[in-house]
Amino acid sequence: QVQLVEPGGGLVQAGGSLRLPCAASGRTFSNYAIGWFRQASGQEREFVATISWSGGSTDYADSVKGRFAISRDNAKNTVFLQMDSLTPEDTGVYYCAASLLSVVVTMANDYDYWGQGTQVTVSS
Repeated sequence: QVQLVEPGGGLVQAGGSLRLPCAASGRTFSNYAIGWFRQASGQEREFVATISWSGGSTDYADSVKGRFAISRDNAKNTVFLQMDSLTPEDTGVYYCAASLLSVVVTMANDYDYWGQGTQVTVSS
């Protein structure tokens, strides 16, 4: 079992930045690929970014490429999502998830563990 917590989130103005941590506990964190997903009100959950177990590979949704960056610190069991140049369209609940597949994973169904989510609101 892996427990995931996303303690960040909050309200930020358009054009601003926010850094979301995903803290993990339980089984060996470095065995898992980690992904970020988000869900806006009334919409389906969508893929945002993913990072492989080693941190050597990443992938991003087209909508966030060039603005968001995912990184991990396996020694601290933490993954970070740095979000820059935020727009109101980035508003939603952000979830981190862990996949036993270890490589970059973009499909929600391939993730085994999920955090509770954290609200990110970008005001215009």
